[in-house]
Parts: sequence; structure tokens; C-alpha cells
Amino acid sequence: MATSEDVVKLAELARIQLPKERLATLVAEFDQILSYVGQLDTLTVSNTEPLLPYSNIMRKDGEPHEKGMWTEALASQFPERSGNYLAVKKIISHD
Repeated sequence: MATSEDVVKLAELARIQLPKERLATLVAEFDQILSYVGQLDTLTVSNTEPLLPYSNIMRKDGEPHEKGMWTEALASQFPERSGNYLAVKKIISHD
């Protein structure tokens, strides 16, 4: 069962504002959603064969092309750059 603290924490993680007058309603709705999704725990699947005959299609490790071959082509499209790196606004500080 969800608590009001759970819903407030979820709202904080989602970075949405949560009006206090809607908190009780949202706790009830959250419980209904969790109950509905919880029905998947009782699901039994008899045919567990994969839908596709392939399991993990990835290239083999190694150097597929010369190192740095595409660097300039990619970096030239950056809005701002510092050498071969994308320059972005600082959003985290350790102050």
C-alpha cells in the first residue's frame, strides 16, 4: 500500500509540483495502478519460446573502422565545442 510520503517522493523524482489538496486522491489512484500492474505477478505463460529466432545480435568486438575517422564529421555539427568535445552548460556543481 502506497503512503503519502511515497507519492510525494515520486513527485519529487519526477520534478512535478504536487498540490497538497490532491495528495489523498493521488495516493488512492497510485494504489489502484499498483494493484492493476500487480496482476502480472499471477500471470502464467505456457509458451516461453522466443518470438524471434535470434537472441543477441551484436557485432564482434574489435576495431570496425579507423580510430577517429568520424570525429571531425560529428564534432563539426556540435552547437558549441571545445576541441573534439561537445561543450555544454554546467548544471552540477560541488560547492
